[in-house]
Order: sequence, then structure tokens, then C-alpha cells
Amino acid sequence: MTLADNLGSKIEEGAVILDVRTIGEFETGHIDGAINIPLSKLATEEIPMDKNAIIITVCSHGLRSVKAVERLKARGYNNVFNGGAWSDLASTLKKE
Repeated sequence: MTLADNLGSKIEEGAVILDVRTIGEFETGHIDGAINIPLSKLATEEIPMDKNAIIITVCSHGLRSVKAVERLKARGYNNVFNGGAWSDLASTLKKE
């Protein structure tokens, strides 16, 4: 089983979906319940999440979400996973 196959179960466990696109991109569509913090703010601003939370990062194509995982881990968040493109994860979740 790959991590992508397991993201649905992580969400069932209470994972937070963190959408790291810009505010404008987020407003055009997103996964219900997702939190929007643009990637540019992850390195310097306060992150309103518990460091022990399970976090799944998403963006438009999967590139920024990889960088978001790296930035969050550098700030002490250990349960962080790349969810890739938000639309792909949304489609996967609908199938489950």
C-alpha cells in the first residue's frame, strides 16, 4: 500500500488538510475543511496547528506541497505527508 492509498485513513484519524496555495487559488476551489496557509508564510509566520497533528499538504500540482512538508518538518512538525494536487486528493477521497 502506498502513502497515497493511505491518506484517506489518515484523514479518518483526524488529519488536517493544509492547502498551501495562494488565497486567490484557494478561493477558486478547495477540499472541504482544508486550512489555507500559503507556502510563502510557512517559513516565518506562526502556524496555528499542534506540532503533533497529522498534516497532509496539498497545492495545485504537487510541487509546493513537497516544499511545505520540508518547511513544516524543519519547524518541528513530524506527522506531515505530501497529498499532492488538491484536486487529485479530492477525487481520491470521493472514491473511498
